[in-house]
Amino acid sequence: MVTTGLVAIDATILATAVPTLVAELGSFELFPWLFSIYLLAQAVSTPLFAKFSDMVGRKPIILIGIGLFLIGSILCGLAWSMPALIAFRAVQGIGAGAIGPMAITIAGDIYSVEERAKVQGYIASVWAASAVIGPTLGGLFAEFDAWRWIFFINIPLCLLAGWMLIRSLHETVEHRPHKVDVLGALLLTASLGLLLVGVLQGGVSWAWVSWQSAVAFGLGGLLLAAFVAVERRATEPILPGWVFSRRLLLTTTLVSVGVGAILIGLASYVPVSLEGALGVSPLVAGLALAALTIGWPISASLSGRLYLTLGFRITVLIGMVLVLAGTGLLAALAATPSVAVSAIACFITGLGLGLVATPSLIAAQASVEWNERGVVTGTNLFARAVGQAVAVAIFGAVANTLYRAAGGGGVLGEGAGAVVDPEAIIPASQAVFVGALLCAIVTAVLATAMPDDRRSRRAMMEA
Repeated sequence: MVTTGLVAIDATILATAVPTLVAELGSFELFPWLFSIYLLAQAVSTPLFAKFSDMVGRKPIILIGIGLFLIGSILCGLAWSMPALIAFRAVQGIGAGAIGPMAITIAGDIYSVEERAKVQGYIASVWAASAVIGPTLGGLFAEFDAWRWIFFINIPLCLLAGWMLIRSLHETVEHRPHKVDVLGALLLTASLGLLLVGVLQGGVSWAWVSWQSAVAFGLGGLLLAAFVAVERRATEPILPGWVFSRRLLLTTTLVSVGVGAILIGLASYVPVSLEGALGVSPLVAGLALAALTIGWPISASLSGRLYLTLGFRITVLIGMVLVLAGTGLLAALAATPSVAVSAIACFITGLGLGLVATPSLIAAQASVEWNERGVVTGTNLFARAVGQAVAVAIFGAVANTLYRAAGGGGVLGEGAGAVVDPEAIIPASQAVFVGALLCAIVTAVLATAMPDDRRSRRAMMEA
């Protein structure tokens, strides 16, 4: 929970301090990279660290992640320019790429299937608390012109997390010779990096139809094809083919993509919709969205009772019904925005996502042995990151197109367009909420393809 708190708080603490930070360092046009480079580094490194944890154990990998996050935080706090801060944020992102999957994989290692739902609920509650604590701390540091402490505050947390893990986590790892797939790691990093840069920056830093997009997607696609070819011959591949050949793992991975897309759609546009259309404060809009992060850990911690009784598949489908209800409510009433309705819809969606994300991940973890659990967990979390990256690009393109068509000036949320047009924001946000509903429908269909686990559930109960 402490290590997860590092990543969770850092994901929210920076946003409220951007104006103060830009005032000191300048380069306003570069500030979106503070978030993009972090997401990119985290997403690309997650499958690599996950695979290495299956080879050498979870403890050294998560300690490496904490160390990198600590170094990155110190360097960010000492940054002298925006490019330097962006580079140091990449170091933080690489550390987060080890911390995120390892925390969840360790929970899968040391707790039984019956206990994991409650534990994952505790971990999810860290994200809920961070949704409130992060922006509050960021705003406080910005108000006192002390934005560098946004990063320095991580120092004691990193030291505490490292000390607790060194003292308390004891694991037995079967040490045997390993052949590290260096070529596969390089190809995966380069290909995913280029593809994610294309997705995150297309329509932002450059046009979708441009030579930059052509290079990012073209070269990224070629390197990804080369990676697939190399992995087929590798002795110990970074991303084994069996991850996508087993029905349960494939379906839970695709469900995770949908979870990421739905989550980013609501997180990105519920606050801006309420602030722009109703003129409410960022705090009130943030609290409406926080209802989602409150509902998630509640249902995640209780999901164990459901999947032990009904099975993983039925539990996920129940969750998808709630997600469909929540996103449907947002989409239906987006033309007449309301803080109360948005909060209720986010809470219902959060309840649903807690019954989808946690049981589907635990089902995937429970289907493999220790030496495969790291890869499975990393793949699941990486899929969620991909869903977020792709969805934020698509939703952003659609929202900005409709925003400008409705008379809004500039780009939504950037530069001159930071003052949101109340009339133009409504069709833009409504389109995003409809998009989130469509993602929920597709995800529900994918969830129905999960294998029926009632027989294995009976065996689990008998054991």
